[in-house]
Amino acid sequence: MGIHHITAIAGDPQRNLDFYAGLLGMRLIKLTVNFDDPTTYHLYYGDEIGRPGSILTFFPWPSGQRGRQGTGQAVVVAFAIPSSSLGFWLERLLTHQVKYEGPVRRFEQQVLAFSDPDGLLLELVTVSHLDEPGWADGPVPPEHAIRKLHGTTIWEDRDLGSTEFLERTLGFVPAGEDAGLHRFESRNNSGASTIYFRRAPGFWRGAGGVGTVHHIAFRAASDEAQLEKRAEIEAQGLAITPVIDREYFHSVYFHEPGGVLFEIATDGPGFMVDEPLEELGSHLKLPPMYEPIRSQLQALLPPLTLPQATARKP
Repeated sequence: MGIHHITAIAGDPQRNLDFYAGLLGMRLIKLTVNFDDPTTYHLYYGDEIGRPGSILTFFPWPSGQRGRQGTGQAVVVAFAIPSSSLGFWLERLLTHQVKYEGPVRRFEQQVLAFSDPDGLLLELVTVSHLDEPGWADGPVPPEHAIRKLHGTTIWEDRDLGSTEFLERTLGFVPAGEDAGLHRFESRNNSGASTIYFRRAPGFWRGAGGVGTVHHIAFRAASDEAQLEKRAEIEAQGLAITPVIDREYFHSVYFHEPGGVLFEIATDGPGFMVDEPLEELGSHLKLPPMYEPIRSQLQALLPPLTLPQATARKP
C-alpha cells in the first residue's frame, strides 16, 4: 500500500498554482472544489495522467490561519527527481529566488530542502531509477521533471503505535535509520513508497492550518481491497468513516494511533472520468450535487490563470 496522494492546506490559490504548476512544473490534473466546502477550490497536481503516487492536492484558504508544524503531523512532502537532475533544480531554485538547504546525503540519496510560499516543507530527493516518464508538455524539460511523490516525514513526540500500524496494517517494512530519521518502505515499489518518522521528544504539537499537511492517502487497488482494509482497521478499534465517493477515487478516513489523519483511496476510477487527457485541469469540474449552483460558485471562486509555457526557462 504505497501512497496514493497527499493533501495540504494553502493560502492564495493563484500563488499556489504559480508555484506548483509553474516553478515545480507539475501538471494541474484537476480543478474542482472541496466537496465539503464548495466555496473553496481543491487543486490536484500530479504527473501527466495523474498516476496514484504522483498526486499532491491542496485546499486553498485565502483567509485561513497559518498552521504550525510539530509532532503528530506529516510535516515534509518529498518529490522524486532523477539523480542527474540535481544541478538543474539547484539552478532553477536559485533563478526563482527560492531559498534552499543542502543538498545533503541521506540514505544514499541527495536531498534538497525548501519551502513553498505558504511555508509547507518540501524536499527533492534524487532517485537512481525511475520508470515514470516526465511530462513532455510541461514547463520543466521532461528529463528533469518531478516524476512522483517520494514520500513524507511524520514527526512524533513518542511512538504511540504508529510504526507498528504502518508495518502490520499498511504493509510497510523498516528500511534503516539515518540522521534521526527512521525509514519505512512499501513492499510495492511503484509510485510513492517511503514514510519517514522523526522522533522529536518535547517538541510542540503541530496545529493544522495554511502551510501544513492535511492528510496522507494510501492506495487500495480496488473497492474490494479497500473494504477489506477498512474492516481490518475497524477491528483494531480505530474510528473509520464509511466509504465516501470522491468522483476520482473512493475514500475512507481515520486517525492512525499517533493522531495523523490517514485515508485509504482506491486507484480508480481516475481523473479522466470527466475530461480527456489533453484537457485535464483546464475546466472547473463539479460533483453532480453542486452542478445546479455552478453559476453561484463561479461567482464566489477567484479566477485562476495557468502559468505560461515560458516557465520552462531554468
